[in-house]
Amino acid sequence: MFVLDSHCDTPSQIMRLRDLSMDNPYAHIDFPKLKKGGVDASFFALYTPGTMEPDAATRYALEMIAGVNDAVEASSDIAALAKTPEEAFRNKDTGKISIFLGMENGLPIQGSLALLRQFYRMGVRYMTLTHNTDNLICDSAAQGQRWGGLSPFGREVVAEMNRLGMIIDLAHASDKTFYDCIKYSKAPVVSTHSCCRALAKHRRNMTDDMIKCIAETGGVIQINFYPLFLSDEFAETLEHSGLDPIADEIEARFIKDPASEANRRDWIEIQQKLAELKRPSYKRIIDHIDHAVSIAGVDHVGIGSDFDGINVTPEGLEDVSKMPVLFEEMRKRGYSESDIEKIAGLNFMRVMRTVESLAERG
Repeated sequence: MFVLDSHCDTPSQIMRLRDLSMDNPYAHIDFPKLKKGGVDASFFALYTPGTMEPDAATRYALEMIAGVNDAVEASSDIAALAKTPEEAFRNKDTGKISIFLGMENGLPIQGSLALLRQFYRMGVRYMTLTHNTDNLICDSAAQGQRWGGLSPFGREVVAEMNRLGMIIDLAHASDKTFYDCIKYSKAPVVSTHSCCRALAKHRRNMTDDMIKCIAETGGVIQINFYPLFLSDEFAETLEHSGLDPIADEIEARFIKDPASEANRRDWIEIQQKLAELKRPSYKRIIDHIDHAVSIAGVDHVGIGSDFDGINVTPEGLEDVSKMPVLFEEMRKRGYSESDIEKIAGLNFMRVMRTVESLAERG
């Protein structure tokens, strides 16, 4: 089975001085954990906060690419970069984990299609158009006030991503941005790390109609592991705990000064406190997969953990080494091995190939 996780925020953890060659405590992702979890490929997302100045965001994205390259080179016996499905399958044949690059938030391209092209040349194969703030490209799910969907520049970005063969990721997009992209994209679109709004009402999740629209483009919804997106009950628990804003503040300090032992200690302590909350089981992830499959069909669903970008995980899936529990639960629910293989990674690989082929034609 080929297992692909379409969204991990590990590059920002590399910037916080994580050594991926080691099995790190309090880390969701490193190479030993990926190997133990049977993960063959992972998209490392270049996440830039919307509060960054554009020039700073561009520099930070470049530094993260350099950090990923350095980490992979330092562990070349176990990991290799990949830009295409074929490269990833070849890496698997040689026993290596493939690292793909995605970009979370289009802020680093500023208002420049040339910069978009340059990031593609450096290996970025999807771009999440925005994060939690409206930007020059489009409105976000968290704000959604600036453009009423895609901006005029955003429509140019969609067209250029189609031309390049870069996948359009609608995680974090406002509903209006989502439907604009459905309208304007000539290639399949995806959501690399979202859940189902029918099961948990968070604005980041996809409605049934959105899931259906993604499928109609030939795309995929990749189910997120974040308990806040999995369960309304956990969302209430988290809100009543008062820990979420504290975690955000600690996260910001850690990003600003990753070498500070105090910042690292505070980051570990807040993770421990969050883990003490009543969390949904990893089986809730399969509930969302079940629902998405019922709406879109088994060819249009996958997994996008959001590991290293979430402060708390589901019970029983505390890091990527435990990924096999998902597939065991799917077997218990009657999924065939071929359907599990599709959801585990082959569906996303198909989308990559389709987007590439459409670019070649265009």
